[in-house]
Amino acid sequence: MTGRSSINKNLILLHCTVLVWGFTGSLGKLISIPAVGLVWYRVFIASVSLLIYFIICRTNFKVSKFSFLKLIANGALVGGHWILFFAAIKLSTVAITLVCLSSITLFTAILEPVINKKRISKLEILSGILIICGIVLIFKFETQYTKGIIAGLSSALLASLFAIFNSKLVKNLNAPVIAFYELSGAFFWITLFLFFTHGFNKSIVPSHVDIVYLVLLGTVCTSVAYVIGVYVMRELSAFRVALITNLEPVYGIIIAFFFFGDLNKMTPGFWAGAVVILSTIMLYPVTQKQIAKRRNRQ
Repeated sequence: MTGRSSINKNLILLHCTVLVWGFTGSLGKLISIPAVGLVWYRVFIASVSLLIYFIICRTNFKVSKFSFLKLIANGALVGGHWILFFAAIKLSTVAITLVCLSSITLFTAILEPVINKKRISKLEILSGILIICGIVLIFKFETQYTKGIIAGLSSALLASLFAIFNSKLVKNLNAPVIAFYELSGAFFWITLFLFFTHGFNKSIVPSHVDIVYLVLLGTVCTSVAYVIGVYVMRELSAFRVALITNLEPVYGIIIAFFFFGDLNKMTPGFWAGAVVILSTIMLYPVTQKQIAKRRNRQ
């Protein structure tokens, strides 16, 4: 497979994964238990499903102690990101949370060059600034959801750090192995948190309906989608992954509309901000290609 066709294949896989992730917001709203307990079940189910996959396929998933520690530590970022994500949904709406998640682009544009010691891209910074302008518009008009917006932005920051660190780990390890240890790490850290905060109580006991949603969330929307999401990072940069991931609001908001009619609750300020954010996401690859063509002509 040529380099170009391989990249196109990974882009298609990533778009399919983002579409699946678009369902997680609505599932999080439908599940009645608190955010921490929800994510605890999610990562447990995902870890077990991957372990079963390894056993059935007789896959060797051993890693070095150093890699093990890095993956478990990265699991803390995964767990924190999802907890804040579902907390934001419960504190605001699915639509607002998903739009706030678009700030991943700005965080990645700033943090990736610093962490990986790369040259800062002016186009990436400009894209990030435009996205922040959109978020500011939402903040201004959706003041009743301030706590949810802050949780959503914090979730985006952790997701950005996770993507940057994973872009390095994926060079040397298989995607399912990375997913297994990181999800297991998230389960470990959340279990510790629940234990020390006395969080194991009746509030995290799922109903029969919750169990169905949790199994769907933990398998299709987590273990399967997570493995594919990590796999594509072999050839796609952290920023490009973050940019395409920002299409999750498009899919998620449409899905949320059919589930909850969330669109009817949004103010004109929300829509103005959403248009700025989504337009930036759509126009970025077009602008990038035009800049590359001009450079080639010179």
